[in-house]
Amino acid sequence: MSSPPCGVSSHDGSPTSDSDESKLPLSQFYPYIRCALCCGFFIDATTITECLHTFCKSCIVKHFFSTNRCPTCEIIVHETQPLYNIRLDRQLQDIVYKMVPFLEAYEREQMCNFYRKRGLEIPKPVTFSCAAPPALKRQKKDCGPQSVLNIPPELDVSLLLEFVGAEEGISNYKLLERPYVRVSGEATIRHVELFIRRKMELSPTCQVDMVCGDHLLDHYQALKDVQSSVGAEALQDGVLVLHFGLVLPSQS
Repeated sequence: MSSPPCGVSSHDGSPTSDSDESKLPLSQFYPYIRCALCCGFFIDATTITECLHTFCKSCIVKHFFSTNRCPTCEIIVHETQPLYNIRLDRQLQDIVYKMVPFLEAYEREQMCNFYRKRGLEIPKPVTFSCAAPPALKRQKKDCGPQSVLNIPPELDVSLLLEFVGAEEGISNYKLLERPYVRVSGEATIRHVELFIRRKMELSPTCQVDMVCGDHLLDHYQALKDVQSSVGAEALQDGVLVLHFGLVLPSQS
């Protein structure tokens, strides 16, 4: 609880003054206002809903490119899409900006310089109106927290690409670092193959065989048709699982 203002009596009836207020160094608040990933003050403070640990938005998004666990407590945030379970914490960010007065202006200047150097239009800052119609206030209250990333509705199929190995004689390929992808159901197996070829830097002489369940898939098949024809046996927590291997083309 903060001390009463100057000229107001304290609980014991004695008058107080501004000089009686103790001032704490900013460093005592570092555990609450600094990101554990970059060790800087929070910028676009973003909280993991599963464990309530907070990081800079850019830091935690980059972190989730390589793992689905919280950097602080190691909890699995989400099996396939950890970015679904993070939320912007505007209230905490406002507190950080008030505690570190120069920070907001400095970040704005850095952002402007970034866009100027690349010849891009500088985004306008987002402003929030204090006076909103009652109906709008009720609508905002009912909406709940918003996800940091909005997934387009046309990306309606989640894939898990499981690499099962390569035939003897095939080498010099990269492993698929991110096996989870979100794509349109209209995409075909050929599109998935091209994605795999690019990410694994495969030789044109290498053939990619793809299997879903017990079915060897053809290039022309659309993912939505594969998902509907194979059924629940091909799904893992709502994710369509495709196994693929690298083989040498058959010699006729």
